[in-house]
Amino acid sequence: MSRFLPHPIADLTDRFFYRANIRLKLFYAMLALIVALIAAINGAGHYIFTRDFLGYLNEQAQQRMEDLIPRVEQAYRANGNWDFIRNNPRTWFELMKPAIVEHSGAAPGPTFTPSDLTGATLRFSLLDANRKLVIGYPDIGPDARLRPLMQDDAIVGWIAQTPFENVIGAVDLRFQQSQFLAQIIIAAVAIMLAAFMVIRISGVLLQPLSRVARATHRLAGGDYAIRVEVQSGDEIGRLAQDFNQLATTLERNEKLRREFMADVSHELRTPLGILNGQLEALEDGVLQPDEQTLRSLKSEVDHLNKLVDDLYDLSLADAGALAYRKADIDLAPLLRDTARNYEEGFRKRGLDIVLRLPESIPLHADGARLQQLLNNLFENSLRYTDRGGRLELRCSLQQQQQQWQLLLDDSAPGVEAPALARLFERFFRVEASRNRASGGAGLGLAICRRIVEAHRGVISAEASPLGGLRVTILLPAGLPAPEATA
Repeated sequence: MSRFLPHPIADLTDRFFYRANIRLKLFYAMLALIVALIAAINGAGHYIFTRDFLGYLNEQAQQRMEDLIPRVEQAYRANGNWDFIRNNPRTWFELMKPAIVEHSGAAPGPTFTPSDLTGATLRFSLLDANRKLVIGYPDIGPDARLRPLMQDDAIVGWIAQTPFENVIGAVDLRFQQSQFLAQIIIAAVAIMLAAFMVIRISGVLLQPLSRVARATHRLAGGDYAIRVEVQSGDEIGRLAQDFNQLATTLERNEKLRREFMADVSHELRTPLGILNGQLEALEDGVLQPDEQTLRSLKSEVDHLNKLVDDLYDLSLADAGALAYRKADIDLAPLLRDTARNYEEGFRKRGLDIVLRLPESIPLHADGARLQQLLNNLFENSLRYTDRGGRLELRCSLQQQQQQWQLLLDDSAPGVEAPALARLFERFFRVEASRNRASGGAGLGLAICRRIVEAHRGVISAEASPLGGLRVTILLPAGLPAPEATA
């Protein structure tokens, strides 16, 4: 609406409503509604009074004029001119009184009704043939209704009726003024009631919103522990619940971010510190650049490369940018080749690998990413399983769900129940210490979850019947994906 106003006024109005609080906006909204209702009621009342009530009075006067014409014509025939009524108001009023007609239709005589309550008789005028006033209402306007009086097919006079709205006097004006004053009082009372209602409504509705607004301000300032008390089950209560959920999520994400930065810095500092110490020892001549020293340096560099590659893959997976080239493949040969590649490492640790696989495991998947998934799972078992244990790998088809179930069970040690739910979080490791001799960076299982989810599968962890950890993977059985995932 403000765009139709001059620019300075429009800008001032926009700034006012932009800066006004909700309570003031609610007050002005209710005030505008009340003013609009009062204006509509007054307009409708004026329209009804002008069109219907005054029209009704004028129609009644028109009917009385039709009844008056025959009596006036009869009186003219009896007297031959208008002198009998000129300056004789009594005769004029006697003529204007309508006779009571009996049910038989005959007029019994000079029996008359009571006086006219509509005031129509006061607005009648009798004119001669030249339209000169004989008797009656003198102020005949151009909008007066005229009816001729006939005698032997000649016009001998006229009856004029002045509309009701043209004769409104001082009493009617006082009545209109009193009505306007009453409307002003009603409007003032309505405004006071609106103000009272705004105060009451603000206490019920706006106070919870104010609490959410204050809590949001603190949340934006970094206070992720702030919570809002939920006092109702309506939209405001659901808003408070959603705010608390948002605050919980932000608090958790902030905690994960700090842990992530601490873990990354630690994982990078350790190999870099070892490399720096060995390089300084080489410069000082404490170490000789022999095969063992070079192999130790290369081991640290490989560890850094593995950490950087895992971080890169994980960041791509989180952003949905990790490339997948899916095709129809057979997972069984991939599982057997992976077990064969890790067989020597498991043998050196005194561990056995047991495979129970069907001849074929058809999938629509990215073979390279599944290879990365299997490598991470085999390395996890190789790193944590005690000597003398084993890893069992089984796969079966679940006909009803049309999916392959892949089970990886290893022997002791197991994982405590509280830690099972966090195994697939980045940088999470079961052991409390950061012992790099037995554990990696804690990114392998997090990458595994991203790969499985990209194949529309599910990965979970639970206690194994062998005493260690069971990892369960569910993948769609040979169902082509809708489109390649990037």
